[in-house]
Amino acid sequence: MPRRIADAEDKRLHTMKDGDILKRLLHYAKPFTKKYIIAFTLMIISVFAAIFEPYLIGRSIDIIVYNYDFNTLLSTLSLLTLAVISGNLLNYILTIQLQKIGQSIIYNIREEIFTHLEYHDMGYLHSKPAGALVTRVTNDTNKLNEMYTSVLVNVFKNLMLLIGIVIAMFTINTTLTLYVLMVIPFIVFFSFVFRILSRKAYRKVRSNLSRVNAFLAEHLSGMKIIQIFNKEEEKLRQFDQRNEKLKKSYYKQITIFGIYRPTMYLLHMVATIIIFYFGGLEALSGAIKIGILFTFYQYINRFFRPVQELAAQFNVLQSAFASSERIFDILDKKKEILDKPGAVDLHEMKGRIEFKNVWFAYEDNDWILKDVSFTVEPQQSVAFVGATGAGKTTILRLITRNYDIQKGQILIDGIDIQSITKSSLRSFIGQMLQDVFMFSGTIRSNITLRDDTIDHKRVKEACHYVNADYFIDKLENKYDEKVRERGNNFSSGQRQLLSFARTITHKPSVMILDEATSNIDTETEQIIQDSLEKMMEIGTMLIVAHRLSTIQHVDKIIVLSKGEILEQGNHQDLLKERGHYYKLYQLQYSKKLFKGA
Repeated sequence: MPRRIADAEDKRLHTMKDGDILKRLLHYAKPFTKKYIIAFTLMIISVFAAIFEPYLIGRSIDIIVYNYDFNTLLSTLSLLTLAVISGNLLNYILTIQLQKIGQSIIYNIREEIFTHLEYHDMGYLHSKPAGALVTRVTNDTNKLNEMYTSVLVNVFKNLMLLIGIVIAMFTINTTLTLYVLMVIPFIVFFSFVFRILSRKAYRKVRSNLSRVNAFLAEHLSGMKIIQIFNKEEEKLRQFDQRNEKLKKSYYKQITIFGIYRPTMYLLHMVATIIIFYFGGLEALSGAIKIGILFTFYQYINRFFRPVQELAAQFNVLQSAFASSERIFDILDKKKEILDKPGAVDLHEMKGRIEFKNVWFAYEDNDWILKDVSFTVEPQQSVAFVGATGAGKTTILRLITRNYDIQKGQILIDGIDIQSITKSSLRSFIGQMLQDVFMFSGTIRSNITLRDDTIDHKRVKEACHYVNADYFIDKLENKYDEKVRERGNNFSSGQRQLLSFARTITHKPSVMILDEATSNIDTETEQIIQDSLEKMMEIGTMLIVAHRLSTIQHVDKIIVLSKGEILEQGNHQDLLKERGHYYKLYQLQYSKKLFKGA
């Protein structure tokens, strides 16, 4: 991800307000309201038990020192034992309950993000590094887990504990309590400063982590090119720069938290010294009993424990907010290619395609297609030729509504494609691209795309039809042969034949081939060419090819240049015209002669 784009994205993310983020995060917890009510009930009981414990310990000391009575001591210790056991048991149940709730919420969020990305526009997906999107779905959602399992309830638990301890201290001795509260303004001040600094630090960590992941995803995919051109050292240097920034942002985050915790401990010790000094004086004068002094010491410890925990939980909350900003940035990005109100579902497609005065630009007024008009009849095979950037692939993308045009009209069987639901439109169109994507699994699962309604007979027939069975039958496991990541255990030609079989299996009415034979060896090309001739009998076929020898038998050839149609006709007619197509053909033919010589 270029730094300028990444910085602009970070600036946009930082406009989100904490209140809005928290409101949206709580929305995901809404379906689990009843379970959270149970958790809060358990939490309140455990807080009362925790507040009651120091009082019982102090009372036991006073019974032993001042007015020893075995039965009274036994009953007090029994209550203390009950408070300790019940408090710990409730905390155990509370932890299990919250973990289950948290995992369910994270499951829902992760599913929502993936579903949102699945149905998003290709333009948006192409604008985002794959590694950055993976970070959002995995790392960023995981950062929310602890917030739902710990922070949401424990923040309230610790606040209640703090309030309960202060009330209990006031009940026991007002003067000592007022001495202790002298440190509260310092706690509030340092916590406020910590909140501001830690939020900035966490944002930087999440941003730098996303950039590292994006860099890794891109360069691991392109490692073959890196090694071919001996660019390992240069790429390592680039990675080190990003890794160094990530390390420094982590260091800054750790430093901020490392300063805050000792500061809180220092205030804890100051409060303890105050208690022992003033409480000791009152104990020596007989104004208070030793048990009360010990009770206050226990309360001070328990007072600063939730303060320390609040700091840690606030740390988690800042991390969750930083991750939430990045998650909501994806979810808030609305799809631009939408079904219009009243869009119809196609139940059949004859395959007639018509472009009427189509203008299209990916950005602003940088027109890729300029007033393009042509018609493809059902069952007709049409090839698009022209130099790189002429608009050939763009035409194919527009037919499947990967993008929407700015001006003009595209009709399928006489219906404007923007009046057809995207799902039904695409269900009748099969695409075979230059870069065939294969999923991890088996040959069968890649052809059927795990559609259980497609039986094995249909798969075999499709493979036989496109000549893919010639190599599948030679494999040890045949159709159950394992396919590694991206199909790297098969040749380019084999992957292309499997993509043909995948397309045929799903019975399209319109077939699109975008440079499908550009990286194929001569022998495999002959097999593929035979497959293509068979496939032309199935339905309408649209082909983009640089090799003019592969499209000589199509019904129509459309010649494009700089987004405009120059010529239309079959191979022989275009050669007779001695126009642009003739020059392209002569150029390729002369290259072949040169290579042959």
